[in-house]
Amino acid sequence: MRLFVLGATGRTGGEIVDVALARGHEITAYARSPQKLTPRERLRVAAGELHDVSALAKAMRGHDAVLSAVGPPARDAFKPCTLMTDVAASTVAGMTTAGVSRLGIVSAAVLFQEPGIFYAFFRWFLRHHRRDLETMEAVVTATDLSWTIARPPRLVQKPVEQYRAASGSLPPNHSFSTSFRSVAAFLVDAIEGEKHVQQVVGVTQ
Repeated sequence: MRLFVLGATGRTGGEIVDVALARGHEITAYARSPQKLTPRERLRVAAGELHDVSALAKAMRGHDAVLSAVGPPARDAFKPCTLMTDVAASTVAGMTTAGVSRLGIVSAAVLFQEPGIFYAFFRWFLRHHRRDLETMEAVVTATDLSWTIARPPRLVQKPVEQYRAASGSLPPNHSFSTSFRSVAAFLVDAIEGEKHVQQVVGVTQ
């Protein structure tokens, strides 16, 4: 498959690229700073702005799916920010123009109404980022695209690819964190198997 990756210079995006390349897919990594990516076999790096619909559409043409792992810098998660919403809007507009219909995108488990003080605290603590994620998801789900939204809890760096997934919630007896690579594996699996189409999915270990 030909996969188009947004956020490839980040930790989840970098894992998406690694997982997809290991499975034999062809990847186009679209980035503002292409010099941060090392060219590899079956990896093409395209330079461009995330808000440039015309450039996105041009680069997306001919791909089977888009995988988006864009996220704000940690410092911006604690103040009003519309990065996720803005990038989602330009992404779906670019996909519509380019004729690409399959989308896998990373959100966060903070949007689930999980019981307990732990999740209540993080819903408050990340309230600005949560609002941006809510609006981002609204942009995506309002389209006719074949989207899959992954909502993992806190992401950590671990060499673990296994995951558990549940539609509409976090899996029972879930952990409070999951690896960047697990989320990447889930999204690539969803694209390969045409699974979880138009579903919001809790992904954890």
